[in-house]
Amino acid sequence: MRLLLVEDDTRLAEELSKSLRHKGYAITHVPTAQSALGSLASNEFSMMILDLGLPDMDGIALLKKAKKKYTDLSVIILTARDTTTDKIDGLDAGADDYLAKPFDIEELLARLRAMERRLGTATSSLIDINEVSLDVASHELGVFGGKVELPRREFMLLKALMENHGRIQSKEHLEKTLYEWGEEVSSNAIEVHIHNLRKRLPEKFIKTIRGVGYSVPKQAK
Repeated sequence: MRLLLVEDDTRLAEELSKSLRHKGYAITHVPTAQSALGSLASNEFSMMILDLGLPDMDGIALLKKAKKKYTDLSVIILTARDTTTDKIDGLDAGADDYLAKPFDIEELLARLRAMERRLGTATSSLIDINEVSLDVASHELGVFGGKVELPRREFMLLKALMENHGRIQSKEHLEKTLYEWGEEVSSNAIEVHIHNLRKRLPEKFIKTIRGVGYSVPKQAK
């Protein structure tokens, strides 16, 4: 799941991003409302974690703008404003959940899991495509019933491809996925990792769309 973190506290954002990436989320962090709107316009996110005290726009105003244009976007407000009125305002503006600072990271993770279950996108279950099974909770790959070891970066790429099976993922998008997981990306990294993945997977499981990117077809063969 791809998350947009809108938080102007750099230290908190770095700690949150690290914790969430460790749990398997792809994170894009932005510090302002305008940069958040730009990210939403150019990327597809499942969820936004939103601080209300932003330097360029009140978080509630950003929330209203985002929900008006991206109706399927789920939002968790994460803020120091903890009065009942603040919570009601946030929920009425379109937020799905509200967590006051200071907070425990485990509580935030629990709320994310609960929201994923409501959305039907929980990542605790297996992704099964033909004879390939990827457990995104335990980071285990199964091929024809047997377990296959995967390095971290190859796991992340396969996860991105299988979660979006039937859709083409450009090289640039896959590079961004690795970057959002906190990985450094060299110029030919994607090609090398795809090559290594293919050695572990059924023939033609990952399809190359020349000049565009890669995909796992809905009926991979």
